[in-house]
Amino acid sequence: MTRIRRGYIARRRRTKMRLFASTFRGAHSKLTRSITQQKTRALVSAHRDRGRQKRDFRRLWITRINAVIFENRVSYSYSRLMHDLRKGQLLLNRKILAQIAISNRSCLYMISNEIIK
Repeated sequence: MTRIRRGYIARRRRTKMRLFASTFRGAHSKLTRSITQQKTRALVSAHRDRGRQKRDFRRLWITRINAVIFENRVSYSYSRLMHDLRKGQLLLNRKILAQIAISNRSCLYMISNEIIK
């Protein structure tokens, strides 16, 4: 009986995994079983940290806005400023407000003064 040669499908799947794990260190980029485990862990961490990154940036923006507010007493508090922004129908998100607070503080003071009036 002649020898049957295996197909290339499994080899193609493994090389695809190896390309994904090529930057991993040690056995995590060499051994197939270790590669599959590390790939699963990497994808789980990436999925989890996408949500965490959004949370962290929101906290950073709030901290920056709050720091500028308390430095010169623009408004009573961060929550009061945000409430007045919504009430005045000024649709500025936290990211833009944080950039204004860092780069152009006088503009933030003008915005808060207009809202309070």
